[in-house]
Amino acid sequence: MFCPVITLAQQLIKRPSLSPNDEGCQQIMIDRLKAIGFTVEPMNFGDTLNFWAHRGGSAGAPTLAFAGHTDVVPTGDEKHWNQSPFEPTIQDGFLYGRGAADMKGSLAAMVVAAERFVAANPNHQGRLAFLITSDEEASAVNGTVKVVEALMARRERVEYCLVGEPSSTERVGDVVKNGRRGSITANLTVHGTQGHVAYPHLADNPVHKATAFISELVNTEWDRGNEFFPATSMQIANIHSGTGSNNVIPGELFIQFNFRYSTELTHEQIARKVQEMLQRHQLRYSIEWNLSGKPFLTPRGKLVDAVSHAVEYYATTAPQLLTTGGTSDGRFIALMGTQVVELGPVNATIHKVNECVKASDLQLLSRMYQKIMEQLLA
Repeated sequence: MFCPVITLAQQLIKRPSLSPNDEGCQQIMIDRLKAIGFTVEPMNFGDTLNFWAHRGGSAGAPTLAFAGHTDVVPTGDEKHWNQSPFEPTIQDGFLYGRGAADMKGSLAAMVVAAERFVAANPNHQGRLAFLITSDEEASAVNGTVKVVEALMARRERVEYCLVGEPSSTERVGDVVKNGRRGSITANLTVHGTQGHVAYPHLADNPVHKATAFISELVNTEWDRGNEFFPATSMQIANIHSGTGSNNVIPGELFIQFNFRYSTELTHEQIARKVQEMLQRHQLRYSIEWNLSGKPFLTPRGKLVDAVSHAVEYYATTAPQLLTTGGTSDGRFIALMGTQVVELGPVNATIHKVNECVKASDLQLLSRMYQKIMEQLLA
């Protein structure tokens, strides 16, 4: 039986859009949106394709934007897949293929929901919009963040935004992300003096010197979180030293560590506390910080209520509101003062071999998206 959502998802999956390449995915979406009266504005930066599309909206009426990305992560060794990752396959009720869950399935659900909503509400009061990028999975430098900057520069207002990231855990809609933790990474180099291991008095081993600092870094309680966010966590991601020889004391130690932090802290407070530790342990060091995104939270209000109602209407249970997980492009959109939530399919197989999503979940998700449009724009 023909299903518009599944058919469109398959068309998108067939395009091997490894980040930041789009491979024609956006044009498929653009053609569908133009056919129902959307004005589409390409907003490409560097090697990244983006577009901003909008339809309707009377003076003073709110804008509801649906945001997502057409790029996908690499497949890994394709011999481990049960089928070609870019040949969408339906088996036992599941749609298989790279991007099925993250997030071409969501994109298909959004577009079909818009088509149904416009057909039923051709003169809708609010403005319906799409913000789509081809670089979310990689550097995310020329994608959503640049589009948001351009929209802000011309004073565009976006009251509500739904990001189609795969938020669900066991069944579609059981989890809605109404915020995300901040993410900041430190690239730390501890400086010592290289020398022969037999003459340690002529050298200065940075590994030995940094041991107490590393222990304090790992064992520090940064905060206890709050009612919306779990406690801030710190993880060492990379550590390297030495020349590869067993008789050389290294001259430098490199440590890379990342904080996923709550609204109890700012990135400035984290950096200041780390540097106080370094100075207390009397280390010679250089450090670079990379802020990926600040924490954001959308409390209960019109958007959260509309999303919750749509999930309850179709899934018969209330979603759990969480802020866990990694970062998403929602962190950039929130900078506009926009209420942002994430609602998408089950995330059990994202970035994995044999990525898949239940086909019926995508159809259900599309109905939820349409219900949200009806509540906020009709």
